[in-house]
Amino acid sequence: MKRSAAAPIRVSFEFFPPADAAMEATLWNSVERLAPLAPRFVSVTYGADGSTRERTHRVVTRIQDETALTGAPHLTCVGASRGEILDIARGYWDQGVRHLVALRGDPPQGAAHYQPHAQGFAYAADLVAALARLAPFDVSVAAYPEVHPQALSAQADLENLKRKIDAGATRAITQFFYDTGAFLRFRDRCAAAGIRAPIVPGILPITRFAQVCRFAERCGAAIPAWLAQRFEGLEDDAEIRRMIAASVAIEQVQALTRHGVGEFHFYTLNRAELSYAICHALGLRPRPHAAGAAVPVSA
Repeated sequence: MKRSAAAPIRVSFEFFPPADAAMEATLWNSVERLAPLAPRFVSVTYGADGSTRERTHRVVTRIQDETALTGAPHLTCVGASRGEILDIARGYWDQGVRHLVALRGDPPQGAAHYQPHAQGFAYAADLVAALARLAPFDVSVAAYPEVHPQALSAQADLENLKRKIDAGATRAITQFFYDTGAFLRFRDRCAAAGIRAPIVPGILPITRFAQVCRFAERCGAAIPAWLAQRFEGLEDDAEIRRMIAASVAIEQVQALTRHGVGEFHFYTLNRAELSYAICHALGLRPRPHAAGAAVPVSA
């Protein structure tokens, strides 16, 4: 699959709700830095067990009120009834939010397995279908090029993704990956299964390699040997780690563009520098007035 050379690269960014004043300042500095790149949307995570609901809402509201960006809050099936979740979605619609990221969600901390809420949505496909009935949201869902760790099989995981798309999702954003071939094979399998929605690769720039390894273990992403070798011996050299991280991510996105990929979703971890550098390498440049209103960094 080839991408038209004239087609512009589109990007989106993910942030998480800050837990303290220092992290809040970092978040809004990052939003301000990335906003001029005119992302399609910026998503705000919900916490593995829905525990950051109020903080997520506060960040999304501030994005809507104080910037020209499109905020996209995460919604999960965990820890709430159908009515409570749809009330949240209805509230977002009323305040002008039109894009949601619909996820099943992870088990609460300490729980070994996911257990649906007795009066809740069992799976993300059920949530997507209910959102589609509620209002014409633009809904993104999750996809797993290297298979969700709790899926019965790769085929079962693919069928679950198709159910989410058929229920009304407009795009799938993948879990991060470092094996480009795994993504391309997954994209081919999606096409063969009749999934026509865009499959947007999720890109996680590496700020701390040990942290990424922990993330990968939890979500089933592979860490190739060549990648571990790139970061070997750099535990105490933050500057060189950033250089290597930028190089790895730029190589990855450029390889993907050669295979027709024209849209990327960046897991920023609330840090702007690496994501901005990768976007620059992709040819994105700040657009005048794209940031909208100034974003104050004080809490």
